[in-house]
Parts: sequence; structure tokens; C-alpha cells
Amino acid sequence: SLIDGLSFSLPPNGIVGVIGPNGVGKTTLFKTIVGLEPLDGGDLKIGETVKISYVDQSRSNIDPNKTLWEVVSDGLDFITVGKTEIPSRAYVSKFGFKGPDQQKKAGVLSGGERNRLNLALTLKEGGNLLLLDEPTNDLDVETLSSLENALLEFPGCAVVITHDRWFLDRIATHILAYEGTDEKPDQWYWFEGNFEAYEQNKIERLGPDAAKPHRSTHRKLTRD
Repeated sequence: SLIDGLSFSLPPNGIVGVIGPNGVGKTTLFKTIVGLEPLDGGDLKIGETVKISYVDQSRSNIDPNKTLWEVVSDGLDFITVGKTEIPSRAYVSKFGFKGPDQQKKAGVLSGGERNRLNLALTLKEGGNLLLLDEPTNDLDVETLSSLENALLEFPGCAVVITHDRWFLDRIATHILAYEGTDEKPDQWYWFEGNFEAYEQNKIERLGPDAAKPHRSTHRKLTRD
């Protein structure tokens, strides 16, 4: 299995950074939470009042023939974001899409533009649990700042998969870190604090070499 014996509780209003090399099960964890991947064992408990907002990083459900404004607004001049009704074009512009940019077809957007579109769709859903998979990829400084502010002001809990340590230093309240070794390839660690505090804690626990980047253990990405 990719993840074995993982146990943690999401803190109220917390922003949890999920870190680790590619291939260790970070995206699988998200897909398990939203029901797209089955559990091999154990329990996943989601409260009755929890509403999850998650956009798959593959972006497979976006119609490439629609403009990005149509994708976000469904063609409506006003949309509801959370519990607030706002002009749809003003909302889309918050994510760096000004004027003519809003008429671009979703199928021809660059990687950074698609990431901003995903962010607009995710925050529009108005859930109280945000699952964001690599949201900072290809973002410009202005949009990255908008993302940080949106997360800090978000009234619920957010879980963010990212390799951007500076982003996690600014916004994370907790870290879920992959610490797998050849002997224990499924080892994860739960920490209260931002990335910088986690790194210091890791050195104190495991020694100076723990701060050096490690490749993920080579093994097949299959389920037992």
C-alpha cells in the first residue's frame, strides 16, 4: 500500500501542508477522502456538516470548448461564492483574468492559467474543507498572494499538497510529512507548526542529515 497506518485529525480552521516526494501517495490521500479511491482498511470519518471542495489536478472535467468565464460562471452575470452573490466577471478577475482573457477557451490555457482557473472553481464551491493539490504551480506573484489571502481568510479547514516551502512557511498551521525510509517506506509524521518549524523539529528528532532532500523509495505504485 502507498499509505499505511496513517492517523490524524484535521484541526478547526487549520491549514495543513502535505509534503513529500512524488509517488508516495499524497494525491491518493485526497482521492480517498473524496471517495475516488477505496480504503484498503481502517476508517475515514467525515463529519455530517463537512462540505469538501476539491478539484482534481488532472482537470479532466473542464469543457475545453467553453471560455474560462463560462466555466466559472456557467454563463451567469452573478454567481454565489460561499453565501455571497457577486458579479461573475469581477470574481474571475480576482484570479488574474482581466477583460479579453476571460474569453479564452479553456482548452488553450497555459499551465499557470489552468491552475488559476482551478483555484477559482475550488474557492467558488464554498465548502468548509478545501483540498488543494499543488495550487501554487506556475502562479505569478499577484495570484500567489491572492491564494495566500484567500486561505488565511477561509473560515474552514484547508489541506494543501505543495512543494513550495515558502508558501507553507507563510500559511501552514500544521504539516503532514512523508518520512519514509528503506526500512519503513510508509512512515508519515504529523506536526503542529509551519514548514520551517517542522524542519527544525525533524533535525532535532533525526539529526542534521534529516534536512537533506531524499528521493522516494523505489517501489511499485500498487495497492496490497
